[in-house]
Amino acid sequence: MSKTAVEKIFSEKSGTDSRAGDYVVANIDYVMANDITAPIAIDAFNDLGMSAKSEKIIIIPDHFIPPKDINSAKQYKKSKDFALDNGTWFYDIGNGGVCHQVMMEKGFAAPGRLIAGADSHTNTYGALSAISTGIGSTEAGVIFATGKMWFKIPETIKINLKGKPSKGVEGKDIILHILSIIKNGGAAYKCMEFSGDIQYIDINERMTMANMTTEAGAKCCFFDTDEKTIEYLNQRNTGEYKIVKSDDNADFEQTIDINMAEIEPSIAIPNSPDNVKHVSEIHEKIDQAYIGSCTNGRIEDIRKAATILKGRKVDRRVRLMVVPASQEVYNQALREGLINTIVESGGYFSGTTCGACLGGYMGVLGPDEVCISSTNRNFIGRMGDKTSKVYLANPSIVAASAILGRIGTPEEI
Repeated sequence: MSKTAVEKIFSEKSGTDSRAGDYVVANIDYVMANDITAPIAIDAFNDLGMSAKSEKIIIIPDHFIPPKDINSAKQYKKSKDFALDNGTWFYDIGNGGVCHQVMMEKGFAAPGRLIAGADSHTNTYGALSAISTGIGSTEAGVIFATGKMWFKIPETIKINLKGKPSKGVEGKDIILHILSIIKNGGAAYKCMEFSGDIQYIDINERMTMANMTTEAGAKCCFFDTDEKTIEYLNQRNTGEYKIVKSDDNADFEQTIDINMAEIEPSIAIPNSPDNVKHVSEIHEKIDQAYIGSCTNGRIEDIRKAATILKGRKVDRRVRLMVVPASQEVYNQALREGLINTIVESGGYFSGTTCGACLGGYMGVLGPDEVCISSTNRNFIGRMGDKTSKVYLANPSIVAASAILGRIGTPEEI
């Protein structure tokens, strides 16, 4: 009988013949936690009194890294000590970065794998045809000990992508358009599967789209495996993996057709990622422009920003912050001279961290300040004061807006 990709993967990992709606106990390939979630997971693990499944555990400090205060230093130390004492995978400052970027770069994400992460944007690895899902910290602690977790297999919403995106349209614009249709929570506990003309979407852009399926409430997401998937995997030490695809006649909960050729450069206005307008409709002045995070802090994003900034100056009323998603991205930006280009334009280039994305530090907004950001959420108070406003857009639009001093497009420069 035909199955969706998510049904196939959960069936294999649980050793059952299961379908959407069934409850299963599945073997987890990897479980990831960061400096915020790992300490709680460690407490839950210690309560069980069992040995750690060290080969499955990945600890990646990123939210308050480097530690911003005494409490964050304690969280970091607890996470690091556990990783070193138990011989788990551990990516420290200078070798790691934002957890989801590191998981992709280091080869943990690959087709057919089942990955759990104690962070809501773990959906990101669906860009490489894995089933990955965010879990609670206590659940992560259970996986630390057992290597297993129970799941209800989700139904699948098929997103059928057609056409070639127009110039200036990036993965961020595509997923914002989809969110405007599905709405926040519209895919609650569903798998969002992307197929069709995905050959026009690079892995970088797929990661952005997969990352923001979380904003639709999706349990996970899944991109079909194609030549671009294999090319990306061949550049990394991924080990063995299994390509899985949905059967043509699988039972999808619904199918949504998206004509990418009709999508325009877009922006999510406050205070929700699904509150989407065309960029041409918005001209608000800004105080901060922010490029970074697990959504859009990759080398491709920084290249786009540097191309726009080269030979130009950031508006004197605006602070531009560029935060690479990993040490690998930082090093590549350094080699290509992108850091110099950004700094010469008047921008600030930092080390890798989650930073202001979650309102943690390094770019927190004050009262009534306006930020245009390449991150994934613009809820009230997300990046700082409750009276501040956050607009979400692709990195090219963010860079152009930094120069213009207001929300705008590269074509206006």
